[in-house]
Amino acid sequence: MSSGRLQVKVKRVSERRRSRDSPKRVRTPVRPGTCSPSRRPVMEEELCSDSDDLFGDYDSILGDSSLLQRLDDRPGPPWEDEPGPCRDLPASQLQFEEEREPLPGRSRRSDLLKRTMLGNAAAPPAAPRTAVLKEAVVSEEISVAMRAMETISSQTTDLGPFFGLPSKVKELMQRLRGIQKLYDWQEACLNLDCVQQRRNLIYSLPTSGGKTLVAEILILRELLCRRKDCLLILPYTSLVQEKVRGLASLGLELDFLVEEYAGSRGRFPPVRRRSRTSLYVATIEKAHGLVNSLIETGRLENLGLLVVDELHMLGEGSRGAVMEMTVAKVQHLSRNTQIIGMSATLGNIQELQAFLRAELYSSDFRPVQLKEFVKVGDSIYEVDPTEESGFRFSRLLPFKYSSAMQKADPDHIIALVTEVIPAHSCLIFCPTKKNCENVAAMICKYLKRDFLRHREAEKSRLLEDLQDGGGGSTCPVLRRTVPYGVAYHHSGLTTEERRLLEEAFSRGVLCLLSCTSTLAAGVNLPARRVILRSPFVATEFLRRSQYKQMAGRAGRAGMDSVGESVLILQEKDRVAAKALLSSPMERCVSQLLEEDAKGLLTLILSLIGLHVAASLQQLQDFLQGTLLSVQQLCADRGLQDVVLRCVRTLCDKELIAADGHAPSLQVTRLGRAAYKGGVDLTVCHLLYKDLRGGLDGLLLSSFLHLLYLVTPYDLLPQCSPNWMIFLRQFTSLSAAEQKMSAAVGVPESLVARKAAGQTVKKGADAAPARRMYLALVLLCLLKETSVWGVAERFQLSRGFVQTLLSSAAAFCSCALHFTEELEELWPFRSLLLALTQRLTYCVKAELVPLMEVAGVMEARAKQLYGAGYRTLAHLANADPAVLSRTIQNLYIKQASMMVASAKMLLSEKAAALQEEVDELLTLPDDLPRPRPLP
Repeated sequence: MSSGRLQVKVKRVSERRRSRDSPKRVRTPVRPGTCSPSRRPVMEEELCSDSDDLFGDYDSILGDSSLLQRLDDRPGPPWEDEPGPCRDLPASQLQFEEEREPLPGRSRRSDLLKRTMLGNAAAPPAAPRTAVLKEAVVSEEISVAMRAMETISSQTTDLGPFFGLPSKVKELMQRLRGIQKLYDWQEACLNLDCVQQRRNLIYSLPTSGGKTLVAEILILRELLCRRKDCLLILPYTSLVQEKVRGLASLGLELDFLVEEYAGSRGRFPPVRRRSRTSLYVATIEKAHGLVNSLIETGRLENLGLLVVDELHMLGEGSRGAVMEMTVAKVQHLSRNTQIIGMSATLGNIQELQAFLRAELYSSDFRPVQLKEFVKVGDSIYEVDPTEESGFRFSRLLPFKYSSAMQKADPDHIIALVTEVIPAHSCLIFCPTKKNCENVAAMICKYLKRDFLRHREAEKSRLLEDLQDGGGGSTCPVLRRTVPYGVAYHHSGLTTEERRLLEEAFSRGVLCLLSCTSTLAAGVNLPARRVILRSPFVATEFLRRSQYKQMAGRAGRAGMDSVGESVLILQEKDRVAAKALLSSPMERCVSQLLEEDAKGLLTLILSLIGLHVAASLQQLQDFLQGTLLSVQQLCADRGLQDVVLRCVRTLCDKELIAADGHAPSLQVTRLGRAAYKGGVDLTVCHLLYKDLRGGLDGLLLSSFLHLLYLVTPYDLLPQCSPNWMIFLRQFTSLSAAEQKMSAAVGVPESLVARKAAGQTVKKGADAAPARRMYLALVLLCLLKETSVWGVAERFQLSRGFVQTLLSSAAAFCSCALHFTEELEELWPFRSLLLALTQRLTYCVKAELVPLMEVAGVMEARAKQLYGAGYRTLAHLANADPAVLSRTIQNLYIKQASMMVASAKMLLSEKAAALQEEVDELLTLPDDLPRPRPLP
């Protein structure tokens, strides 16, 4: 037998033979009117062994007219594979299915079953002509695009009906996104020679210029025409989840998968797909782990396109170093992967071009004109670089303040915001989180009562949602400000609160948000007017890129004709503000050498572990392609010297070792665990020590010991325990838990002395106590699941509690991969796998399937579960209109995205199972051949 695929088709059969008169189970239906190209009609020419009698006692179906007659008369349920509602769908959904216009009717269903059975006995029935023609048109368009891409010439300006994509994509953009026509710059960019010929590209435009749409079209071309996977890197988890929700509908219509890699989510390596392509949407850290796994499994060539959003983050701390590593590895190891970088704020663009070996497209296009102003006293000046002072007087701010108002609002923020709200939206960027809350409360104190009547019912619904999301609790500041259409937004809010406020603001229910600078980069929320409360972020003066990010939020495309930004200045800051507004964008500098070259050490370790480099010379050759080398940041010491020092440091840490007398470098077991787990090299030894020590007396009657081990080290500096609360929580622990706490260095006597205000022995390590305090917070979260209740009990902000939870889930996932490479830590593998899921969702077990859907938080999952939507299949087969009517405060757009995300997740799980089946049925290439007889 030659190697290759077994000639076997899998057919689902019952474990026992059913009576022909018994009701038949209904499987989860596919979308009405759609059919995956990879699926065939049921029982179509199945290949089976001769011993399998598919027809039981029937001599001939063709000759048994009584059977066909019984099918005509039978009033029973639809046959198994007919699209229709699940039998266990919620009552509201079943009622909708019964009330809407029937599809084929009983006789049509019987006819369909008869034709299928006749086709099994004779020949397979032909597919509907319209479906065949439609499929042929799409296939032909893709074929034309592929041929055009292969034979591209400089004269070619259009590759197909929609920039090399089938006409269906254009229709979907119109129907799902409301995009009728692209901007001129978008068309010009998509028709560039470098784009058509798949060369690397950087494009830079102001905020809200429509950069993402160009990237999405290029992604679709790669997925549909070249049949290659794509990776989209976004800076924040919230952006990843938003993009996954937004692209799910496109994926379902065009038959590709959208996979989320953020927090603790994502499989390494990803499931190998034979018949479908995947779009991986990932945070910076997860993207690095994904690329490493593709390199290790020899699958990097399957990655056709890498898109990096917010490219300027290459110059921002450790995350910039990780981004640089990812891009450099893809460039060095894959000749077929196109790299696209985009950003609104880029300074040293030539250096970035040299790093990516990319061409540049830039434009100053904005769909809405932006006017920049500064306010000094009661005078407003327009920013004008042609003026010597940098500012041109525009107008005086009209306001009538009482003495009390003047004292409460010396910067006249109320006068600025009431010029635009409630008819238009406004954002106020504040320097601190506390200032956000104070500004929102102060504004509402002096607003007229008329503001309360503006969209009053929708604001009441928002307060109900906030209360449901908080388990019955609502922030007192929000309870006072939301009725006026005002709210604050910062990291102290829970994820659910931020999502609800963002959606309300985008719909116009809220007209004013006071927020910190993180909102400018993390969420796409444009406004008519943007006010910068101060030229400081915390205590640091604004950078040019920060200012541009915040001011760029002014102007809503399609809603405003102009956007305005107002920077409030004190007279003493006027000169510094002029320098800020006239200065060039900051340089984007490689971060590989920052923090004692932590980034470069991590890069070198992974290169050796992935067998990309095994000698000093090969390491140097690789580093020639990094931004570090382009910018010649180690010119004073020399690249060779820097590499040699890093290798010696890794050897001293016992993460790599030389292969005897040969110059070959090899990674140690601990080094492999560190880079595969994505563990910071500064704590990998500490983590190993804690895990190894934990095995001696691992407490399994409680989660506390495991939670202590996966509490992130980087959150310890932010923790200052309340020792009285610590003592109360400690005394409520069981004897076994207290014994475990003492074993890790936190005995009851230490906590009692600290609570009493007594001093402890000098040199005592405070880290274990802080870590145990945070572990107690996590333990309470697993028991109560209420962020509000736990935050109140420990007197912490609910935002910090949720950050702790998400960080612990991500670190637990890293620790899991870390232990998988170390045999002596084998007991942790199954324990940490279960704990990762508990920390990721932190809800009761029955809600976990619903929480897997992008955009579904705990409060919404409880609503869905209570309404009868208890499984992923329920939600995937729901009708958005019915779902919106059934679930309180759920808008139709949100319902549609939720259903699409559930369908995508269900499709992904099914595809993974099918790939596993195919893998099992594939003959191994190295199958031993029978020896010839002597």
